[in-house]
Amino acid sequence: MAKASQPTQPLRYVILPPRGLSPSDGPGMAALGEALGVIGKAKKGQARGLGIAGDSAAAAGPTGVKLIDSIDDGAKLVEMSAAALMKLRASQPGLRIVPEVFYKTMEYQPGLITRFKKKARAIGLAAVSTRITLTVRSKGLASPLAGVKIVAFTNYDARAGLDAITDKNGQATFDFGTASKKLDRLYAFPELGFWGALRIDMTIKDGTALDLDPIDFAVDDCVRWAYGRAKRDEGQGVKVGVVDTGVDLKHPDLKVAGGLNAVAGEVDTDFGDNGAHHGTHVGGIIAARGAMPGVAPGVELRSYRVFPKVIPGVDNQASNFAICKAIAQAVSDQCDLINLSLGGGDPDDATRSAIADARAAGSLVIVAVGNDHRQPVSFPANDPRSVAIAAMGRVGTFPAGSDAEGDILAPFGPTKATKDNFVAEFSNVGPEVDLIGPGVGVVSTMPGGYGIMSGTSMACPAVTGAAARLLAGNPTVLAMPRDQARSDEIARLLFQAAPLIGFGPDFEGHGLPQA
Repeated sequence: MAKASQPTQPLRYVILPPRGLSPSDGPGMAALGEALGVIGKAKKGQARGLGIAGDSAAAAGPTGVKLIDSIDDGAKLVEMSAAALMKLRASQPGLRIVPEVFYKTMEYQPGLITRFKKKARAIGLAAVSTRITLTVRSKGLASPLAGVKIVAFTNYDARAGLDAITDKNGQATFDFGTASKKLDRLYAFPELGFWGALRIDMTIKDGTALDLDPIDFAVDDCVRWAYGRAKRDEGQGVKVGVVDTGVDLKHPDLKVAGGLNAVAGEVDTDFGDNGAHHGTHVGGIIAARGAMPGVAPGVELRSYRVFPKVIPGVDNQASNFAICKAIAQAVSDQCDLINLSLGGGDPDDATRSAIADARAAGSLVIVAVGNDHRQPVSFPANDPRSVAIAAMGRVGTFPAGSDAEGDILAPFGPTKATKDNFVAEFSNVGPEVDLIGPGVGVVSTMPGGYGIMSGTSMACPAVTGAAARLLAGNPTVLAMPRDQARSDEIARLLFQAAPLIGFGPDFEGHGLPQA
């Protein structure tokens, strides 16, 4: 039998002490701290100790280990070959060396086309020039809407179809090879100012028009249904960290007090929106101070960017090391609550350690459970130190015909007053769910205005905002020493304020927090 060859290309790893992110954390680490210190004091551009080289070095050091980034004198992100990995394990067996892994945001958008073009070629449709132009307009005004993503599914279950973006005339053109086409589903996803749309079993032909509802700020979405229109000072005295794609620093309805860009190789002071807009939406759900107020506008909001700048065509994901660095900085900045609307990768020791350190330092980490259509709760929400948030919606908080209608699924509320409540179709479920929050058709801040998003990503900051209001109203807990007892007490406040609403424990945990 031939032996499998070891990879020769260097890979990236996170190097950790036996517990936590720093050798100073926990008892009995002095000896290992010394060992870690051999490589732990190196900064970018320096080589020392075991031969870890910084970014500016021409090559890795004697052991073939290159330093990419560091959390002070603690965890390190390094690049090394398989041979260097084995050598480092042998020389420092007390270190934890884990692969760099990546996570995604928890916004849900059912718009992935995977199969149509391949199918079209197979049946000879590619050469057919029949074209169908769809015009997207503002409802009531009939003015064209540019930049709207249109997803036309010929087979929704197989994710087969075509997609396009409307031009300056509000037009999107498709070539199905026929003059008209029956679609399983047609979705429209505008970026700003309008609700998305969903049409089921729709036939389109050239000249078909689709009208989108503008956002009406006088009408409550599901977050305002759950938490009302918060006063400007609600949440005052509480610090909240948003670990995400960055929060827009120029939005007039957001005030960001500070933060960090934890992405290796980028400027650490560039913690504004990275172009994905997800973190800006999340931040607004917590603390917007304008047309659609956040749940706790009075908090001190801080932005910790862990996703790189958006590059068209490149999958934008967050490294576990960046997440660890962001959480560590949020703890250092004394954030009381840390919002993680991200996840989806395999559990890793680095992220677990960051969450454990935060809890030990008195900070509560609140995490979205994932959007995999009732699959098990994803990591890091399923870490026992996280507070895991599922998503619900309420019929009547979004316009008829909006894309949010596709998220309606049982179970529903059990009483006449709650029958319009439902667990979001996309929400993950399971025994790890701690709480449920409003996350279907949420109006919040986007660069340049306001937009709509759905996902456990949106339910998570709604609950974080509720937690901030509860904590602000309990000054004794807020003033507790920053240790595990403090973060436990914050969690207790949140759980005790969450009555069950009839979905069952795997869907709602303790229930929907009130504040």
